[in-house]
Amino acid sequence: QVHLVESGGGSVQAGGSLRLSCTASRYAYSNLYNMGWFRQAPGKERGGVAAIGSGGGTRYADSVRGRFTISKDNAKNTLYLQMNSLKPEDTAMYYCAATPFLRIGAILSPDQYNYWGQGTQVTVSS
Repeated sequence: QVHLVESGGGSVQAGGSLRLSCTASRYAYSNLYNMGWFRQAPGKERGGVAAIGSGGGTRYADSVRGRFTISKDNAKNTLYLQMNSLKPEDTAMYYCAATPFLRIGAILSPDQYNYWGQGTQVTVSS
């Protein structure tokens, strides 16, 4: 079992920055996992934001590419999402997720992930 805990959400004005963190338990396994950040706004489906494969490759949603950066510190058991140039449309609950196995090309698909954190709210005001 992999237990994930997110932190770092909050309220910020448009153009500002936030860094989300996700600490994973059972680190002996987490460095073999694919991990990602997902978000869900009220009334919308949960969607992929950024993900990092077990081999270190990254993938971003078109809407955040160039503004968000995903990274992982295995020594600290922690996944990060650095969010810059935030926009009101980035407002959502952000979730960290992990999975040992992925269908090829599906690293940003929520249905591929087995383990989820409880979420952290990000609110961007205009």
